[in-house]
Order: sequence, then structure tokens, then C-alpha cells
Amino acid sequence: MNAESGLKDPSKQDYGRYVAPGGVRVRAPAKVVDTGGGFFLEEEEEEEEERGSAAARIVRPPAPVLEFDYLICGDCGKEFMDSYLMQHFDWATCDNCRDAEDKHKLITRTEAKEEYLLKDCDLDKREPVLRFIVKKNPHNPRWGDMKLYLKLQVIKRSLEVWGSEESLQEAKELRRDSREKIKQKKFDKKVKELRRAMRNSLWKRAASIHEHEYGPEENIDEDTYKKTCTVCGHELTYEKM
Repeated sequence: MNAESGLKDPSKQDYGRYVAPGGVRVRAPAKVVDTGGGFFLEEEEEEEEERGSAAARIVRPPAPVLEFDYLICGDCGKEFMDSYLMQHFDWATCDNCRDAEDKHKLITRTEAKEEYLLKDCDLDKREPVLRFIVKKNPHNPRWGDMKLYLKLQVIKRSLEVWGSEESLQEAKELRRDSREKIKQKKFDKKVKELRRAMRNSLWKRAASIHEHEYGPEENIDEDTYKKTCTVCGHELTYEKM
């Protein structure tokens, strides 16, 4: 060690890092290695060659081949990967065959219950639970969101509940008759109330008719006389022959 300069003896340096004047660490010169083939390599180049040869020996397996499970459209029979009806209702129909206005129409929860006589448990608890989408009410956003169901799935569920379309129609007719009877009863009740109110009004009007109580007769002219009601002040004028 050279005490004056603060550096190691170059002949004894370890080819690592040494401290230069001013306390700055500086990388030592690369170590020269005799390859035995008539030329010399610096140690860094040798290390890079070794790393390169090691990287060349690394064998990477080929990337796996992905296989997709395609769906079959129930309308056209063609394969497809995803669609609106499949994503929202788990219904195997491609977007090209989707008929949003008729066959694949969406209906509200209220319509599903009234038109197909389904209860809340038929929609929410019976397996498989019917899927739906939520949208804002177009008539008034303050009325809350609407639940829209796929009409085809609602019809299928109603047949599961009622057994057949004939049974469903019979149940709808019975319900319709029952509603008509209830409406008729309400109508008859209102008619009775109106008649009762009319009789009470006539009775009150008859009771409120005033009968005049005239005072003594007064002579106004030769043949003209009058009487005045002592209650309301009405004057009755008449002539005497």
C-alpha cells in the first residue's frame, strides 16, 4: 500500500475496484486471460461468452395450442364464440339470428307475472333461476329500474309450472272471470252507494222546503191586498173582486 497516494500497488491489485485520489471508487482494468489459443481475452469478454453459450443451451418448450369450445346457434346451427343472449341469458343464439322485436323479445317482470301467471318464487327460486337485465324505466326514471326477462324463457317456465298451454289458458280464464266478478261487485256497490246518496239528498231537500207563515192582510189599493211572511219576509200580493 502506498501511504502517500492512498492507492494499492498496481502489481498487487485484485482487478476489482480501487479508490482513486479524492476518495472516488473506480473500476479496475479488466483482467487479461490467456486462452492458450494464441490470443488473449479480457475477463469480461470471457464471462459474456460463457453467458451467451449458456443462454444458447436453454431449451424453451413450444407455446401450447389453445383450443376453443365453440357454441352452436340454436337457430342457424353455426358455431359462435359469444353473443348478447348467451352472455346475459345463457341462451345459445348468435347475434346474427337474434330477433329483439319478436322471437327474442324482452318483457318486464310485471308482464311475466300477469300474462303467464308466474309468482315471485317461480322467477327467483325455482331452479334454474331466470336471468334478467336491469334498465332504467323509460317512462319515468324515478319509478325505479325495470327487470327484463327473455320471453322465451318465461314461456318455458310457465309451461313447467302449469304443465301445458291448455292448463295455462284455463287458469287465465278462471282468473279473468274472477276479476270480472270482483269488478261487477265493486260496480254494484258503487251503484247502491249512489242511490243511497240520492235518496238522502232528496230527503234533505224535502225537509228543507220552507212553508210561509203570513201575517195579517193589508190593503194596498181598492182591490189589491198583500200578506207578508213573518219568517222570511216574503210578500204575497193579490186582488179581491
